[in-house]
Amino acid sequence: MGFFSWTTQDTHKTIWNKYSSNGSRTTFMHDHKGNVWQENDYEGYGVFGGKDYYELLAEMNGLEGRDAGIELSFAKPPKAHFAPNLTERLDETRRYTQGGPESCESQGYFSDDESGGIYGDYS
Repeated sequence: MGFFSWTTQDTHKTIWNKYSSNGSRTTFMHDHKGNVWQENDYEGYGVFGGKDYYELLAEMNGLEGRDAGIELSFAKPPKAHFAPNLTERLDETRRYTQGGPESCESQGYFSDDESGGIYGDYS
């Protein structure tokens, strides 16, 4: 099984996992009810602050379990649904935005060069 990663919705930067040469940075996961989970050392498996992204996705859409969230996320054709928001900054005035984060093809691990290359500026 590979890593899961996305780009943040506020800064559009790759969420690197701690095993990448870029290292991880603090990321916040938000649901549509105002709950926030903080992750300081992302391992790459979709868990932010102890909460699984895909389980939360399922819960936000009246489903149960990680597998249901993965199926919804990767449905072909895509289905309209609520999705967790992922941000680099915690802004108390930030409101939930419909639509989830963009998936990162690099899986938050592979980069074109040490600065993040084609997958976004790491600075």
